[in-house]
Amino acid sequence: MTKQPKQSYEILISRLDLLEFIDKFASFFAREKDKDSHAILMLPGDRQFFSTLLQELDSVELKPLPKLAELDTPLIHLQKQGTLSLNEIFSFSQLVGYFIYLKKHIADSTPRTQAWCDKILIPEVIAKLPTFFTQKGEIEKGIYPHIDELYSQIKQTKIRIDESLQKLLHTQALLPYLVDKSVHYINQNECLLLKAGYNHSIKGMVLERSQSGFFYLLPDSILTLKERQNALKDSLEESLYAICKELSSTLAKHLPFLKFLNHCFDIFDSILARLSFAKALNLSFIYTLDSKNHIILHEFSHPALHSPKPLSIDFSGDCLMITGVNAGGKTMLLKSILSACFLSKFLIPLKINPHRSKIPHFKHINAILSDPQNSKNDISTFAGRMLEFSQILNTPNLLLGIDEIELGTDADEAASLFKVLLEHLLENKAKILLTTHHKHLAALMANNPQIQLCAAMYDIHTQKPLFEFLNGSIGKSYAFETAQRYHIPSTLIAKAKSVYGADKQRLNELIERSSTLEITLEQKNKQLEQRINEYDKKLLCLKEQEERQKVEFQTLKHNLQNQYHKATQTLKDALKAKESKEIHKAFNIAHTILTPTQTPPKAHTKAQNLQVNDYVKYQNTRGKILNIKGTTCLVELESGMKLKEKIHNLKKIMQNQTQHTPTLKTPTIRIEQSKSVGVSLDLHGMRGEEAIEKLDEFLSNALVAGYDEVLVYHGIGTGILSRLVKEYLQQHPKSYLLMMLQQIWVALAQKS
Repeated sequence: MTKQPKQSYEILISRLDLLEFIDKFASFFAREKDKDSHAILMLPGDRQFFSTLLQELDSVELKPLPKLAELDTPLIHLQKQGTLSLNEIFSFSQLVGYFIYLKKHIADSTPRTQAWCDKILIPEVIAKLPTFFTQKGEIEKGIYPHIDELYSQIKQTKIRIDESLQKLLHTQALLPYLVDKSVHYINQNECLLLKAGYNHSIKGMVLERSQSGFFYLLPDSILTLKERQNALKDSLEESLYAICKELSSTLAKHLPFLKFLNHCFDIFDSILARLSFAKALNLSFIYTLDSKNHIILHEFSHPALHSPKPLSIDFSGDCLMITGVNAGGKTMLLKSILSACFLSKFLIPLKINPHRSKIPHFKHINAILSDPQNSKNDISTFAGRMLEFSQILNTPNLLLGIDEIELGTDADEAASLFKVLLEHLLENKAKILLTTHHKHLAALMANNPQIQLCAAMYDIHTQKPLFEFLNGSIGKSYAFETAQRYHIPSTLIAKAKSVYGADKQRLNELIERSSTLEITLEQKNKQLEQRINEYDKKLLCLKEQEERQKVEFQTLKHNLQNQYHKATQTLKDALKAKESKEIHKAFNIAHTILTPTQTPPKAHTKAQNLQVNDYVKYQNTRGKILNIKGTTCLVELESGMKLKEKIHNLKKIMQNQTQHTPTLKTPTIRIEQSKSVGVSLDLHGMRGEEAIEKLDEFLSNALVAGYDEVLVYHGIGTGILSRLVKEYLQQHPKSYLLMMLQQIWVALAQKS
């Protein structure tokens, strides 16, 4: 990544009001950066590599990195064969220990991170280093027995010192000389504060006198124990130094690896700091920078604003000229666009909708925002501006922001000068944002196709800025309205308007009217887009419904085809059988298959409460329930007939409702059924008229008997009898069933 001077980053961060935001981001690093903006921002590697690792680790839970100081100085000491302190060796132990943990916990779901971790090959000797230390940085017990023994003796000596002091504090002979019963520390020695005359009660060494004239006494009994304690501590220091020397020698042999691992720590620290910062503040990353020179911000909020109104803007031109009302957010718009590009360049999360935003890469980002006037250096406002312009005129791949471009000089002269300067920068492929109140400059640049106009809007009714921006328009400054809002007398404003001139006032009115029309048009466009979206949703629903119906139709068609196939297959199988019982059984099965199954409708909640003697309505007749068994009722109709019917087919009615309908007795028709009716008829040897007469009588008796299928045998011969039977069946009222079976009959007749 291209480096810029550190000073330029610090100045830019300050001018864009990002100081507090960057300081908060820096607090998430494990290794303190001392507010060095360059170290905080810079990515120690390729941006695409960091982007990939950030996306992979976004959903991975890892323990935080240990808080480590810079290890550059210890590494230099190792390079010079020096001996590190125990704390410095412990820092290397923490460094190695974390990467051992990381290599174990990175899974296959993060392939790029896993590949990066696999490149870190920790030597076996270095991998044992974390086992030497506790979490507090002390030597682990059991590794060096003589160290453990020294710690134990020092601890026992300390206990004996405390016990001796407590015994002295409760000695009756010493009580009159004690100022207090506290243990005082003078140069790390435990002392008693005594009054004069103590000599007869205790012997010791006076280390110091208090301001009140009392004596800090180190008793002889404690002095002996302190000497032993100090001797033990000296032995411990010597032993620890020997261990540090041994471990430093081991570390020095793997110096290149430790330098590499220290660099890897900085890389991973940069990644985890960004992830933790984003999760803590609910921020988003712009992972990929757009290749086109096109800035789109959607729902972006500048971090310096406490209750921001999210900003959405499409900056497709090469120069965005922002005009409009004072205090309407022009400068904040400029800072927002520059801030979004600056933070995204260094993969710092921000409050934005990343899915609908596009930000290109800029090698250099510069902002000319503040007043550069400096009386000590004899630089005026305009001279300072010209100095800053001279330093960037030929800068490649530049994103430049200029606030109040006309600041510090004559407006008409500035318009001509800045027109030329802007055109020069545009020729060098710079992307520019500027705010101005110069209508002259806006008019000069408006015809340039590279210029994109943007106006800060003003609500005339409330006389307040809207903090919204309208593309393609030149905004009015509303200087008179702003002055009136800040309590400038209306008489003075009226005089100012008369001085301003009628022509210029009419021009402002035209600009204002144009802005109002554009706002109205934009509102209508939004309404139209909303209605289009609604119609699109409805169209999508209709298409989904159409697809569902197609699927249902295909399913139904497939089921019907399967039923037909099963029925015909059953009948074909029956052709192979010669017994009439098997054939009759096959007819029944085929009929069952072809009969559509209808799911009975769910019973109404009211029908569930039917009881015996309730009056009900069934179809167009009424009746009374005589008996209920399960879901079936025995009902006596008004005609006197009795029938069994499902509960869900009955509707309960009041008893008086039945009285309005006159009782009509339907005459009972009884049909005498012949007991000799069979299921087959043989027409062999009969003439045509005789056969048709027999067939008609046979079918009538079979229908009255309730047969579903019958068998008719006729001869083959010349086919006359077969043709007469077929014609008769076609004209019969039940022909839809009889014709379905006629082919089977013909086949059976041929077999017989």
